[in-house]
Amino acid sequence: MAGSNGKQKTARDMILSLAVVGIAAAVIYVFVPHDDHAPDVKRVDYRVELLTARRAASYPVAAPEGLPETWKATSVRFQGTEGDRWHLGFQDPDGQYVQVEQSAGKRAEVIDQASQGAKATERTERIDGRTWTHYTGGRYDALVLEGTPGSTTVVAGTASFDKLTTMATALRLK
Repeated sequence: MAGSNGKQKTARDMILSLAVVGIAAAVIYVFVPHDDHAPDVKRVDYRVELLTARRAASYPVAAPEGLPETWKATSVRFQGTEGDRWHLGFQDPDGQYVQVEQSAGKRAEVIDQASQGAKATERTERIDGRTWTHYTGGRYDALVLEGTPGSTTVVAGTASFDKLTTMATALRLK
């Protein structure tokens, strides 16, 4: 009988230890601050890069004019050595991503890279007198500007087509 008393103490001690650890974890969870929302994305100023791209690119460079302040520019780059590649990324008012991609590179490659695998649909849309083709099925949906010799312009992202259209409407080619 002496052996069973020791086993009872061991089981009781394990349960008590588990309870103490559980209480400690609960206290830490309640009193240590934690933030469940996505981090705030920093706004970038793209004016200098835009001026550089417009001087150096072999095509008219697209950038939005008149977008509300709720649209936040988050990334910008111009790579003159890689097909005059222009990139401008935004966070829309709903927190979704929208990018403008332009390049003098091969059209199919530019579209595939910007949309990350989307394919053309039969749907086109007239925006400010220009024809844009809808692309879907990739990581991003996209609008691709038609009839621009020497470059390819793509508006793509996780945002809805309404938001992509808002961006395409705001674009000015200079």
